[in-house]
Amino acid sequence: MTFARIHGWLRAHPLAGDAALAGVVLVCMVVGSFADPHGSNGPVFGTRTPSATALVLAVLGAVSLVLRRRNPLAVLGLTGGVTVADLLAGNSPAPIAIAPVVALYTVAAHTDRATTYRVGITTMGVLTATAMCFGDAPWYAQENVAVLAWTGLAATAGDAVRSRRAIVESIRERAERAECTREEEARRRVAEERLRIARDLHDVVAHHIALVNVQAGVAAHVMDKRPDQAKEALAHVREASRSALNELRATVGLLRQSGDPEAPTEPAPGLALLDDLLAGFRRAGLPVELAPLDPAVRTGLPAAVDLAAYRVIQEALTNVRKHAGPDAKAEVSVVRVGPNTEVTVLDNGSGNSDGAAGGGGGGHGLLGMRERVSALGGTCTAGPRYGGGFRVQAILPVKTADTARTALTRDAAAVRAAEGPGEGCA
Repeated sequence: MTFARIHGWLRAHPLAGDAALAGVVLVCMVVGSFADPHGSNGPVFGTRTPSATALVLAVLGAVSLVLRRRNPLAVLGLTGGVTVADLLAGNSPAPIAIAPVVALYTVAAHTDRATTYRVGITTMGVLTATAMCFGDAPWYAQENVAVLAWTGLAATAGDAVRSRRAIVESIRERAERAECTREEEARRRVAEERLRIARDLHDVVAHHIALVNVQAGVAAHVMDKRPDQAKEALAHVREASRSALNELRATVGLLRQSGDPEAPTEPAPGLALLDDLLAGFRRAGLPVELAPLDPAVRTGLPAAVDLAAYRVIQEALTNVRKHAGPDAKAEVSVVRVGPNTEVTVLDNGSGNSDGAAGGGGGGHGLLGMRERVSALGGTCTAGPRYGGGFRVQAILPVKTADTARTALTRDAAAVRAAEGPGEGCA
């Protein structure tokens, strides 16, 4: 913990760290200047005394290391020049060479590899040649070989540190990009979910409120003269409002958090409930005929396709009831054609066809149908029929939807496996 705090403080105050390093280097050079490396049993202290020029050069070389991060090449040139001057004076290369070794390490750690090679080879060659030619020891002495070894080691170590920093930075950038991509994907999914819920709410509200409006108008019209019929109309209003509340509760329940109580458990509507849907329109005064429906189509479609087909029929019949006129009739057919399911709603009304299309009054009926069908890779067309009336047709690719769902399931499983146990989204 103490080391971590010291490391953090040094990263926050690099100049102070470099000053401390310069002080350590100066102490090592001064102490080394008093040592004789040629003793009979190794280095001997107290047998030699450095000259004033050697001490000044050592201090100059050490002080220049304080600025090693700000201008590495200039500091290397200064320390190298001080070392060459000391060697030309006939002093031992061992103490004074510490400064250019540190400076060369800094250059290698803060520049590119090509610069490290050029500068490193030049520094090693100049210092080693100067020590061999002008040092106080024979050219083959171990101190001269040590200059070559330490300068080469400094360049290699600095390049390794630079490479490691580059790898760590690359990993950090990839992690940040992955985090940004995950956040963007989450925002995209949230937007898609909001759009889907908005379409469901529009379908539910438009359908049931249209039925409630019609039945309430009937009840008000016959209240005084035919109270029994008015009572029947009010019963239909109550039933339609109850259905609207149930569907709204199920749809809005999707907005709950996973741990909230009373989350909706009712299945989403589909073609299995198509008869109930058509019966509601018939009670509202809209004659609707249903073409023979294959049981495999009624109960065998994928959930997304089943819901989309149900909503398209619901929205199309709602528009017919609202805009096609009082004498309009509607026909509904759902057939399986190869890999697709075709949903068709026809009417013979003579009312506002633009409104029937969902475009009247600034509505979003047709737009919502097209978005819902397009989300599954299908197409939705709507327009006037030849001879009168209106036609809405949606083509839903069943196999494409199955394949997409299988791919999503496989991708989700792969993501969970990659995350490993105990990991989750932050």
